[in-house]
Amino acid sequence: MTRDGLPVRSWVFRGDTVDVETVAQVKADLRGWKLTRSVFVGDAGMVSEANLRALAAGGGKYILCMPVKAGNAVSEEVLARPGRYRAVAPNLEVKEVVLGDGERRRRYVVCFNGEEAKRQHAHRAQVLAELEAVLPELRAVGAHSKRACALRTSERYGKYLTQDRHGRLKLDPAQVRQAERLDGKFVVHSNDDTLTPEDLALGYKQLLHVERAWRLLKSGLRSRPLFHWDPHRICAHVSLTMVALLLERLAERACGDTWRNIRDDLRQIKLAQFSTPQGELWQVTEPLPAVANRLKQLGIPPPPPILKIATPPKHTPHSS
Repeated sequence: MTRDGLPVRSWVFRGDTVDVETVAQVKADLRGWKLTRSVFVGDAGMVSEANLRALAAGGGKYILCMPVKAGNAVSEEVLARPGRYRAVAPNLEVKEVVLGDGERRRRYVVCFNGEEAKRQHAHRAQVLAELEAVLPELRAVGAHSKRACALRTSERYGKYLTQDRHGRLKLDPAQVRQAERLDGKFVVHSNDDTLTPEDLALGYKQLLHVERAWRLLKSGLRSRPLFHWDPHRICAHVSLTMVALLLERLAERACGDTWRNIRDDLRQIKLAQFSTPQGELWQVTEPLPAVANRLKQLGIPPPPPILKIATPPKHTPHSS
């Protein structure tokens, strides 16, 4: 993607391709483009020492979202550093943290989304309420019942549970506090000192836009379940995702607004079908001012009020 968020190229690899090989292939292809500058953006699944070395080889630059786990350096050192956040975009605040010196120097940006923090807090409150309701029942049936084992291994509930000295499940206050510290936060790391904290945060969010476009293509168009086995079908699906993302970006640049707001306005255009004994009439609702403004910004002419008039076929009387 360009710095403005326009997609220009995508790659498709076999499912068993290791990350280091994908990085090497992408870097080799971009080298052939003779770009003046490129930055590799990846999520937490791409973070490993081998990948960092491969991305940095030859002066390569990267932005990676770091995994935040209890006890790792990001959780214990980066998030624990004091500092003041500053707003760089709606629902996005950042603060910079630098650890180490010389070759061991690592630069991080802690990002905070207030809306996401509220959502995660509400979700956790619901989970804890469900646990508080069911834990007394489990103490009565035994510590190693099927229900207790299933609850402890559950991805939704297990991270908030521990065992007492009798092996019975109980809430783990330390895990709850650890989760509260992470509400609405993610951490990005980069080896490019020319990029500002705002550049790093927004650069990583572009990756989130790509992933969101992929989900929209599968769910918004109701094309699930997807069972593509042929490579050319998989590549075509990814190409459609790229086109969908490109159209969103072009619309956002033309309107100076988010695609969600643009889409909600355009959805006010309705097509009504009227059926009468004399035939059918397909009529478009009159665009409201907000809709008319969107169409003008996008350079799309308003649809005609009447799209179609269909009269029933005339019956020719049969001669005896």
